[in-house]
Amino acid sequence: MGVDLGRGQGVTEPHFFEALADHMGPAYLRYSFTKGTVNEVSFLIDALGLESPSRILDVGCGPGRHALEFGRRGHEIVGVDISERFVAIAGAAADLEPGLSHRVRFERIDARTLTFDSEFDVVLSLCQGGFGLVGRTEDGEADDQILLGMSRALRPGGSMVVSAFSAYFQLRHLESGDTFDAATGVNHERTEVRDGNGRTADADLWTTCFTPRELRLLVERVGLTVEQLWSVTPGDYGRHQLTIARPEFLLIARRNQTIGPGSVQLRNPRNRTRG
Repeated sequence: MGVDLGRGQGVTEPHFFEALADHMGPAYLRYSFTKGTVNEVSFLIDALGLESPSRILDVGCGPGRHALEFGRRGHEIVGVDISERFVAIAGAAADLEPGLSHRVRFERIDARTLTFDSEFDVVLSLCQGGFGLVGRTEDGEADDQILLGMSRALRPGGSMVVSAFSAYFQLRHLESGDTFDAATGVNHERTEVRDGNGRTADADLWTTCFTPRELRLLVERVGLTVEQLWSVTPGDYGRHQLTIARPEFLLIARRNQTIGPGSVQLRNPRNRTRG
């Protein structure tokens, strides 16, 4: 299946993360938070009761670490990311493992403009991939649009999995260079990123943070039923009770069996309560 760089679906203007991905390249996979892939995939397969071959969409797949691991377990994966560099790295990795490129495909697609319709058993966005790094207005429109596209991509009865950064944790651990916007829940961080040769580049990161209540409301707004919501740490996914001590929330929701293809719509888009 390999890689498709030609489509560029919905990519109309540069996103701040593209420049970071271009600079880091494969060095992104040196960061400690990327080392828990096997644990994370194993937990999700168990929590979802996932049988192979299931069809999975990975939104904001980066260099493909989760998609590749699901593929190794016998599942069929489409990974999408806005970064052309990461899509190319993921596709090259799939080609190196015999048989894997027949189960895993990567495309450059903007998570805000997904057009898949009732095609997948599972749609996921992990480690602030497609969901959480897009920026945000006070009414959360970008978050809504991403979740709406993910919901629409699910087959009736399918499951959506989203990890999101905890607003509670972020506020407890604000660093000197952080600026947290209370109106939008977005944390702005000035940092440095390194390429494979250790060369640094200044970087601005905007990460949207959430409360459990807000995640439930967002997901219910796009027609899904929340089934599980846990606190997790990268590399330590588990059925941990909600807490302010772990950096991420992990949510599992299900698309209603009775929803027909193409019928998922935002509910009461002007009636939103923040948690």
